[in-house]
Amino acid sequence: MTVRDIARPRDELVTAREDTPIRELAKLMEDRNVGSVVVADGDDIRGIVTDRDIALKCVAAGGDTSGMTARDAMTERPFTVDADVGVFDLFRQMREHGVRRAPITDGGRLMGIVTMDDLLVLLQDEMHELTEIIRAESPPYTPA
Repeated sequence: MTVRDIARPRDELVTAREDTPIRELAKLMEDRNVGSVVVADGDDIRGIVTDRDIALKCVAAGGDTSGMTARDAMTERPFTVDADVGVFDLFRQMREHGVRRAPITDGGRLMGIVTMDDLLVLLQDEMHELTEIIRAESPPYTPA
């Protein structure tokens, strides 16, 4: 299974431009129920802003956030993954880079995103399927 098989597609991805005000980014996150916004110019990834970035780089810094934009909070050149990478390789790479979100590219163009939450749901679904196989093949469990 590749990242392409599990990535949230481009039309579900929340994006903004570098000049998007911080408050607008926070509102996008709230409205779309996401923890990050990919900063892009078309399909060209410029950065990523997480809810944590806003809290730490903007709010906790104590400054006036009214003039701040995505450019002020974003992580430039974020970790990305090619759509054809295997899911287990994705796990390893996310661990090595210490990230919980990975914009997905196809031929260098932004095509979606995978988050740790997505991966946990996938693993839960797979564990459920394995549990059902074991139940079907095992004698019934009777508590003592």
